[in-house]
Amino acid sequence: METKKRFAVVLSGCGVFDGSEIHESIMILYAILKNGGEYEIFAPDISQHHVVNHITGEEMNETRNVLVESARIARGKIKDLSEFRAGEFDSLIFPGGFGAAKNLSSFAFDGADCSVDGQVEKAVRDMVDQEKPIGAVCIAPALIARILDEPELTIGKDPETASALEAMGATHKETTHGEVITDTKHKLVTSPCYMLDATIMDIAAGADALVKEIYRFF
Repeated sequence: METKKRFAVVLSGCGVFDGSEIHESIMILYAILKNGGEYEIFAPDISQHHVVNHITGEEMNETRNVLVESARIARGKIKDLSEFRAGEFDSLIFPGGFGAAKNLSSFAFDGADCSVDGQVEKAVRDMVDQEKPIGAVCIAPALIARILDEPELTIGKDPETASALEAMGATHKETTHGEVITDTKHKLVTSPCYMLDATIMDIAAGADALVKEIYRFF
């Protein structure tokens, strides 16, 4: 019996405005299982940049931890990203949400001059070194653009964001719902998801397309 492919999914909190986009996260997990894989969930044990009221959009006067908040999506079954070992997994995937641009990187504030969390960068580089595929959706390709050398990727159609990615050396390709861009050199697959005006059905289609495309590398 063929061994199931193992996916590591890295979250950045819980909620689109200050953490992981929940629909994207769940649909990626679902797509992994639907396509015959299995997953383990990780997040860095760091403080969130800030906490946002998801009703008003206003910043709240409190602090939260990225790992603890991500555990809400993982139903408690989650590991510190420091425990991630590339040799134990076949693929690494990053859902979107502003947490990818605020907690895992500083892209939301610094654009093309952004930095990436050290553990996130190590995880990505370790997978690349082992020639294993990486997936990223929504705004998460921005942190990949900062780490990798001249990747080809997508965040959909937003010209300002695409310009910032290209300023980091990436080649941006426009996409719509359910489409992916595959960089065969880096074994990188990206899809726009909520970087476009989308429904949860669109997110499901994008997540499924992403996982199916990753399977082509196995």
